[in-house]
Amino acid sequence: MENFNELGLSEKTLGAVARLGYEAPTPVQEQAIPLVLEGRDLIAAAKTGTGKTAAFSLPAMDRLGHAKGKQGPLMLVVTPTRELAQQIGEVCTAIAVSTHHRILTVVGGLSYEPQIKRLRHGVDVLIATPGRLIDLMEQQAVHLNDVGVLVLDEADRMLDMGFWPSMKKIVAATPAERQTLLFSATIDRSIQNSVGKLLRDPALVEIAHKGDTADTVDQYIVRVPQTLKPDLLRAVLKERGSKRVIVFARTRSRADSTCRRLKRAGFAAEAIHSDRSQNQRRRALDNFASGATDVIVATDVLARGIDVEEVDYVVNYDLPTQPEDYVHRIGRTGRAGASGYAISFVSPETEDALRDIEKLIKREIPEMEITSFDADEAASEAAARATRANARKDPELAQAARELARKERKKAQAKEAGPGENVAGGTATGSGRAPSGGAKKRQAGARGPLPNRQRPAQQSGRKPAATGGRKPGAPGGAKGKAGTAAKTGAPARGQAKASGGAKPQGTGARGSKQGTTHVNGGAPKRSGADLRPGRAHRAAVAKQRRPR
Repeated sequence: MENFNELGLSEKTLGAVARLGYEAPTPVQEQAIPLVLEGRDLIAAAKTGTGKTAAFSLPAMDRLGHAKGKQGPLMLVVTPTRELAQQIGEVCTAIAVSTHHRILTVVGGLSYEPQIKRLRHGVDVLIATPGRLIDLMEQQAVHLNDVGVLVLDEADRMLDMGFWPSMKKIVAATPAERQTLLFSATIDRSIQNSVGKLLRDPALVEIAHKGDTADTVDQYIVRVPQTLKPDLLRAVLKERGSKRVIVFARTRSRADSTCRRLKRAGFAAEAIHSDRSQNQRRRALDNFASGATDVIVATDVLARGIDVEEVDYVVNYDLPTQPEDYVHRIGRTGRAGASGYAISFVSPETEDALRDIEKLIKREIPEMEITSFDADEAASEAAARATRANARKDPELAQAARELARKERKKAQAKEAGPGENVAGGTATGSGRAPSGGAKKRQAGARGPLPNRQRPAQQSGRKPAATGGRKPGAPGGAKGKAGTAAKTGAPARGQAKASGGAKPQGTGARGSKQGTTHVNGGAPKRSGADLRPGRAHRAAVAKQRRPR
């Protein structure tokens, strides 16, 4: 069939077709539109990028009435992701220009109040994600009693175990006499058994069998260890081009870390996953569409139904856990007849996932060689990165690294200061060694004689005891740290004899009471020679100064 005029659409809807720029119906549109116009329940499976959104929105809105006053919605479209809901809302809004329906999209990540306000004024077509729709139902902000058409887009995902509890509540709130449409890129025939109560004598439109991929998408794999994936991704972007690329990661944290690495490498990249707010996700897609962003790093939240034009190629940084998600991922390129390709990184841990994907698509995926990627060099860089990361986590290694850096800084400062200049409070020498003992003596001589460190009054900090007429400052006092100097004229070991040459008698044993006498009523005099260095000399000097 060459045009939409033969499908049974009304003149007003054909005007919307022209406004949307559609020329000829795709196979899924050609088969699904007449069945929907008849009011039949439908299960439709078609490859991504073949116009499934228009296949249900055009006929459903063509035969849809208008809600009176504050009633509605009359048509409910439920889809798994915010981006897909926004995209469907844009198509329905374009059609509503001709059909005059009121369109509302409700998704998480946005304020409740504007959505509730719009619902109170009535709505004809409501597009929603399951989580936000359940919240509005629990707040009594929306009622589904008037729903005449229920559409489940990406039905295989909507009916899996993750969404099924919410979907049962939503379906139970709609009238039993309704038209139900299920659309997806991959629908297993067993779905008819699991949704038997949802459908009434459904028609089956199967343009693509399970596992079929678009003919316009070439597929390749590159085997690489997990630790070398960042280096391989940079090499791929440099060799194959970094414009209009979508990179799929398995987890939100990996998407964020991959995005950060790409930014550090100089690529214009943004991340999209469920932890990002709706405004952040919308802004990232708008930047990608306008060319301000070259690379989008996303989880599977972007894998289904998102129509981003002119995506050059897709990179599966991690293989998906579900083989069906692989089909949806690579369907982001090669849309609407354009060509594209997909490159998947396969680590040893994901070889089983690769076999499951090849079994699903019934073909073996060839390997691609990235000539600019050097595995050995990348392994060395990865080892260095791991060492730095471990050093940041290990306190001992971090301390050793800081000490080494401190030493290197000191060496650099000493080198810059040059000979004869002070560095960090010390004197730099030409050889970098500490000054020798002779140099120390010369420096001390330049400053003057060193103080007498062994004077008892200076060491103890206590006043000397009374000497009974001796001049103040003369050595004496029983409580001095070194005791009272003995009255003797003999020199100590290694020292010159006192004047007069008389050899003193007595002992210098500290604390001994034997042979102790008092001189002029002063401190006791110790008998015997005091052999401690300098004591005999100072005692002789004190004797000479003592008044006679």
